[in-house]
Amino acid sequence: VQLQASGGGLVQAGGSLRLSCAPSGIIFSISAMRWYRQTAGKERDLVAAITSGGSTDYAGSVKGRFTISRDSAKNTVYLQMNSLKPEDTAVYYCNVDGKRTPWDARMHAFWGQGTLVTVSS
Repeated sequence: VQLQASGGGLVQAGGSLRLSCAPSGIIFSISAMRWYRQTAGKERDLVAAITSGGSTDYAGSVKGRFTISRDSAKNTVYLQMNSLKPEDTAVYYCNVDGKRTPWDARMHAFWGQGTLVTVSS
């Protein structure tokens, strides 16, 4: 099972984009869901996270501009990005913790393939 991220694209500074991420199959017992971003030559940084209970956390650089949400029935996570800045340009990756089967003894990390967000000045 892989995660499929979508919604990236080219937008002018000040604009908005909404990213979506859904699994290609079934992931059981999903707990935390997250969005990361990465630029060339740099590490992948955590942008936003949401727990199974709906608690959220954000990187300081996006707080107040980005909103993470989830649809637990669809196992889908979203990232609403407003007031975009050129420094938000990156490949965005989704990540969830879950189980491959209902009887799986441990949680696994599932990753999406990334979606490119480009913000022009």
